[in-house]
Amino acid sequence: MFERITFDPKIMGGRACIRSMRIPVSVIVSQVAYGAPDDEILREYPNLERQDIAHALQYAAWLTQEHPITP
Repeated sequence: MFERITFDPKIMGGRACIRSMRIPVSVIVSQVAYGAPDDEILREYPNLERQDIAHALQYAAWLTQEHPITP
């Protein structure tokens, strides 16, 4: 489902990262949330690809899906 999002206990303590690099999804999502354009993020992290940013956002959106609890 999210082939560019990886989890490895040896990398960043198992946090969700981009393609097994030491770039946590949370860092990318935070930068987007604070208004950083994709081109700026790609300059800051030259090993990233535009699709990595898209997958990070899709993964974050998936994590926040609401599951209402009914009494």
